[in-house]
Amino acid sequence: MSESTYSSTGVNTIKEEAALAGLLRWVGQTVAFGRCKPVLDFGYFATVLDLGNNLGLALSTDGVGTKLLVAEMLDKYDTVGIDCIAMNVNDLLCVGAEPLAMLDYIAVQEADPAMLTAIGKGLYEGARQANISIPGGEIAQVRELITGVREGRGFDLAGACVGIVPLDKIIVGQDIRPGDLVIGLPSSGIHSNGLTLARDVFFSRAKMSPEQHVPELGRSIGEELLEPTRIYVREVLDVLRSGVQVKALAHITSDGLTNLLRVQSAVGYVLDTLPEPPPVFRLLQRLGDVSDEEMFQVYNMGVGFCLVVDPADADRTLAILQAHRTEAAVLGRAVADPERRVRLPNGLVGQGNDFRREP
Repeated sequence: MSESTYSSTGVNTIKEEAALAGLLRWVGQTVAFGRCKPVLDFGYFATVLDLGNNLGLALSTDGVGTKLLVAEMLDKYDTVGIDCIAMNVNDLLCVGAEPLAMLDYIAVQEADPAMLTAIGKGLYEGARQANISIPGGEIAQVRELITGVREGRGFDLAGACVGIVPLDKIIVGQDIRPGDLVIGLPSSGIHSNGLTLARDVFFSRAKMSPEQHVPELGRSIGEELLEPTRIYVREVLDVLRSGVQVKALAHITSDGLTNLLRVQSAVGYVLDTLPEPPPVFRLLQRLGDVSDEEMFQVYNMGVGFCLVVDPADADRTLAILQAHRTEAAVLGRAVADPERRVRLPNGLVGQGNDFRREP
């Protein structure tokens, strides 16, 4: 059986980037229309509008993706709202902003009361963890547009989050220097990226059922894939408010640890230590014959969020994070590297948004 890859499942990230250029050519011109101008370029984790008086309005938007299909398989919808909140607020943190509120958009095949109640329960729990409100939203019944794997249960869930940040406190990596330390915060598993590949490996190639108990996971494969994305708001905001000079923040999602390269600093990174990935990653890799390069490009591999700080602030940062029962650890450091690469202890080198093994 051939090796599983993201592209073999129909997710072509290279083609997506090429197609996006045409969209951005038009969308980018709209910044001339608004009274409040963006202070960041397109493509960062979140954007910021200048409201005047040194106040920035931070904005992010994201959805849950094909993790929703796993929810349909199990007919279980009470956690995906947490994922929707997490994907938005974690991105908003990356500019140094405090998330305040989020609006949700739900498109459904049918407006089933029990299903929508369960989705609402997850949104509530995600908002509680992130300490934000959901003051509004939208629901659309679009039977002809939305289908899924369970009749009548097809749906999509996305959100848009807002927060605030003083303009002189925006953090995009501009102050990173060689020698600054990278602190990694653990993920809770796959989170909400790479589920198309995971579903292909577990359900199509390995012929597993979502309810199948997996001893090495201690639960069913469906339950494992539905484990909610971890929300990092409370601990990261505590670090930002502590006086620690945070140089950069990175939400580790698709493209894995190359997300560190999105910051606005001409440095690379040498990561000497990585945590042991949750067992689901090794299981997926083994059953799908997925390469190390593909795994680290598609998944977080156990690191869900990163902070870059001055070495003098590392112990204080770790103490704050550990007070939140977050098992954070120093992964490595920033280095002078005009080619802007991320070097991992397993020999992989990330550049752009993919990983390769050096010859």
